[in-house]
Amino acid sequence: MIIGSLSPNHRMIGASLKAIALGTIVLVAASMPAHADKGSVKVVFGKISFGVGFGGGSGVLTFHGKKYLFNVSGLSWGATAGLTTSQLVGTVLNLSRVEDFPGAYAATGVGVAAAVGVGRVRLQNAKGVVLILHGPKFGAEVSANYANVEITMKGMGRVAQ
Repeated sequence: MIIGSLSPNHRMIGASLKAIALGTIVLVAASMPAHADKGSVKVVFGKISFGVGFGGGSGVLTFHGKKYLFNVSGLSWGATAGLTTSQLVGTVLNLSRVEDFPGAYAATGVGVAAAVGVGRVRLQNAKGVVLILHGPKFGAEVSANYANVEITMKGMGRVAQ
């Protein structure tokens, strides 16, 4: 066979492979979050625990230059004991719109505090929004646990700049 002269069968196979490749690209692009972006958060969270922990707090989401107030409450269980207050900051990933931010988040985290310590946690909700938080803990606690956290918006109103 001379290069440049393909039989009709070879041309059909080539066209079919191109169509399959294009279809795959379209399917992958369609399954990705549309216009997902990232934001930042600041959270103050207090917790008391002994095997099971209860906590709550509030924070500010900054997204596309606007600030939104939210409340956070949670329940944790595992190897945990103590009384702490955490001042966490972090990044919000896969956020397409503010309405995707509130909801139930699942997390695993580790932390140690004796007067002042460090906490780090990664949370994700059912809409694929991911929070990666870190910051100082004040109080006394040792933990390696699983947590469920609920975030609710305070009226979906913006905070004054």
